[in-house]
Amino acid sequence: MELSGGTTGQAGRRILVVDDEVTIAESVAARLRAEGFAVEVAHDGPGAVAAATAGEPDLVVLDVMLPGFDGIEVCRRIQAERPVPVLMLTARTDETDQLIGLGVGADDYLTKPFSMRVLAARVHALLRRVDRAADRGEVSIVVGDLRIDLDQRRVWRGENEARLTPLEFDLLTRLAQRPRAVLARERLLEDIWDWSDAAGTRAVDSHVKALRRKLGADLIRTVHGVGYALDAR
Repeated sequence: MELSGGTTGQAGRRILVVDDEVTIAESVAARLRAEGFAVEVAHDGPGAVAAATAGEPDLVVLDVMLPGFDGIEVCRRIQAERPVPVLMLTARTDETDQLIGLGVGADDYLTKPFSMRVLAARVHALLRRVDRAADRGEVSIVVGDLRIDLDQRRVWRGENEARLTPLEFDLLTRLAQRPRAVLARERLLEDIWDWSDAAGTRAVDSHVKALRRKLGADLIRTVHGVGYALDAR
């Protein structure tokens, strides 16, 4: 585990970069330092979890293939401790691996090899989404038996509170702002992820599945070929 001496920028934002390939980890860290972030680097699963616990980063760039235990387990463990945006890196093109990562709380993914420019853009997009959520003027949203506290970023259905990842929370909030209205996958992708790519609609589907698992299968209605609608009663 290494703490970089880069300039702290972006309102003091800290990013944890996790990759067992030292060259890749240092290249990513150098690009993010150039963007003004403070960067910490870890090279294995246990080191990544320890760094996330101690440093409380604002975002994690996380490789799937790691020694100790893999990035999927790292993501699961750090999300259980504290919700944090995660950009997952994978050398695999298998859609199953990507969906598993999204299912345990990753917000976005890039397949290796990737452009450093694209990686930096994705990082900024994820952090802008967090900032927009923090700046909302609303205090809470109530739709049927669903209650969303925007200040505390907490969610209840009936008397039961659900623990959501940052992206799951924002996706649910976006749907709840227009209850029963059908929002297209592409629109949700642009609104929540801040980027548009037809392949990314799989990420939307994966996070909707996670919300259904945590809040009830009847909460979000699928409109085949179009998108989703919130149907809380």
